[in-house]
Amino acid sequence: AVDGGKSMATTERLGPSRTRRNSHKNILTRIRHGQISGGGLSRGTEALLQERDQQAKWHGIPVMLQRLYDSSHLNSDLSQIHSIIKEVASCLSMEAMSFVTEDRRTAQESTSPNTYTFDLFGGVDVSLQHVETEAYRANGLVMSDDLVKDCLSVLYNCCICMEGVTKSLASRDDFVMFLFTLMSNKKTFLQTATLIEDILGVRKEMIQLEGIPNLPSLVQSFNQQQLANFCRILSVTITEPDLGNDDKHTLLAKNAQQKTNLCPSHSEVNQVALLNIPGFIERLCKLATRKVSEASGASSLLLELQDWYTLLDNALVLDALMQMATEDAEQSSTGQTNESSLVTSPLRHSLPQSMKIVHEIMYKVEVLYVLCVLLIGRQRNQVHRMLAEFKLIPGLNNLFDKLIWRKQTSTHVLHGQNQNCDCSPEISFKIQFLRLLQSFSDHHENKYLLLNAQELNELSAISLKANIPEVEALVNTDRNLICDGKKGLLTRLLSVMKKEPAESSFRFWQARAVESFLRGSTSYADQVFLLKRGLLEHILFCIIDSGCKSRDVLQSYFDLLGELMKFNIDSFKRFNKYVNTEEKFQTFMTQINSSLVDSNMLVRCIILSLDRFEINRKVVLSECSLLSYMVRVENRLTILFRLVNIINVQTLTQENVSCLNTSLVVLMLARRRGKLSFYLNALREKEYTEKYPGCLLNNFHNLLRFWQRHYLNKDKDSTCLENSSCILFTYWKETVSVLLDSDRTSLCAIANFLEV
Repeated sequence: AVDGGKSMATTERLGPSRTRRNSHKNILTRIRHGQISGGGLSRGTEALLQERDQQAKWHGIPVMLQRLYDSSHLNSDLSQIHSIIKEVASCLSMEAMSFVTEDRRTAQESTSPNTYTFDLFGGVDVSLQHVETEAYRANGLVMSDDLVKDCLSVLYNCCICMEGVTKSLASRDDFVMFLFTLMSNKKTFLQTATLIEDILGVRKEMIQLEGIPNLPSLVQSFNQQQLANFCRILSVTITEPDLGNDDKHTLLAKNAQQKTNLCPSHSEVNQVALLNIPGFIERLCKLATRKVSEASGASSLLLELQDWYTLLDNALVLDALMQMATEDAEQSSTGQTNESSLVTSPLRHSLPQSMKIVHEIMYKVEVLYVLCVLLIGRQRNQVHRMLAEFKLIPGLNNLFDKLIWRKQTSTHVLHGQNQNCDCSPEISFKIQFLRLLQSFSDHHENKYLLLNAQELNELSAISLKANIPEVEALVNTDRNLICDGKKGLLTRLLSVMKKEPAESSFRFWQARAVESFLRGSTSYADQVFLLKRGLLEHILFCIIDSGCKSRDVLQSYFDLLGELMKFNIDSFKRFNKYVNTEEKFQTFMTQINSSLVDSNMLVRCIILSLDRFEINRKVVLSECSLLSYMVRVENRLTILFRLVNIINVQTLTQENVSCLNTSLVVLMLARRRGKLSFYLNALREKEYTEKYPGCLLNNFHNLLRFWQRHYLNKDKDSTCLENSSCILFTYWKETVSVLLDSDRTSLCAIANFLEV
């Protein structure tokens, strides 16, 4: 017999292992044999199950499963089967609800005895059987949608409480593909989509969208609500998996992986499959930009959901609640299917009046995420053209004040793109919106769509006044696709950025979005446009006076400041006007020197600008303390030494490789002036002073060899280096070759300064 206490608990900790169960030479073995043979449980077993039920605390689940087995045959009574499934579902649903509402409780700490018993006695298998059988009944009976829905809900509840069940289902490719076909049935869509999402989250191998039968027809059959929920599933299929190991994120590891993986990744293939679906991007743009009708009487809006989103972290669950409210209203013969039915529904005390608003926000989070991933993929230019054509940016501009940034929200913890987010719907919405703006503007001429007609005219006027030609991208901007209204989207973002509380982590995303507008070839008009709106003073306040401690936020502000000041003498003059005391200047330099990994892009900007201002050096130096500081060779050498010393080939990542490129900028400018050997000799002397001779130059030599392998790869886009520095990439390559020259007699080769 099975011990209902100790033995059951021990087995539970081991998880739902089929092998473990089969090792029992008792009733479990007999039950399993019944499953395999198709005979179910014997009549004599029922008495034993009932006898042991109370002691083992099985809550009648094995007995219910026996009845289910006995009723499962070709000409079975669907109503009887459904009645049993509903009874089982009620036992499991409470455990699943309890599991997801526990505050970050892990699977190891949780106990779900009903779910475990259900799976242990073959409940998952019989549920699968009924899902598949009811979908393809051979005897001509009409498919029982309600039965399939409840079976899917039972499977989902099991997945929530037991990871082993999820992994088992995920390993069955045929079942996963079968679930996608079930999504064509609107009555079972929600339950199917919820289960698919959970299963795809644990699959070791990413599913191929091209393998889904009739994918274009399936997607085109979705209404807008279903399409938005489908985006939640798509996000798993088009995102590169998070490797979960910092070592795998190094450039060394990524380069090695690219050499072995010459074919496009699964996620890239899936992105292409989506773009080939007619009307897909257009429908996403409509979803992202459609307006929200607020329920009458909903005054507090999202404030009512402070406790709800912890539980309802899934748009599919919200759909279920909305569907329940609608059905309830229909049964009351109101005939209403819109949001007003929620007000008259008996569920109105359970459903906040603002549910539909949060519902829409959560849809937009999923849609914006998919669009953002596609924007940074290999098909970026194609996606850009489509987003511009379908007026995504003007649509988002019209939603900005009323929905996207209608009020300040609480701060949150920054996390990476692939990390799970436990933020509220409104916070997630803002983050995805800012990510989308960043991806849309970054190094692309469509960035001017973020402005309205008046603002575009202002840019033209700035260029005319400075007697410089307009940027070609500005001239070519299609004014039928730009923002309308009194303000463009970029200007609206600047307004809320300056009002953001000092401790808000939104500052990071806001700064990144604005910086992306400036990145690429430096535009004087773009810089002046932002200077006139007080951006430089706001950045300096945040760095010097706000007491900001977040390294992520400070890094984003350093990078933005660098793009805003680069080659722009007006910016340096405004800097000097704000940083008008020695105390402020020292505070600013302390922030820079505290982490060169974070601030090196700003340092690079200062050095490049100083080189550009060479003609009027005396005038410039007298007007800006920052340039006066950087013109001193000893200060440049100290920075160069630190930049080379904080990185090595093994630790290079996309985040810190900029330190290597900044050190190269210093040496390229020195080479232009015939001082390269002086800098190399100074580095050698610094080595001896710091008592590790050879270490620094050997490390730098290795870094430059890696630089050649990395940036001279035909797949690498070197235009970013060229555009950001205004130094031809050929000169970058020549300087690296000179430094790596093996001729020890060359005064500009590192080899000349290394010990033999």
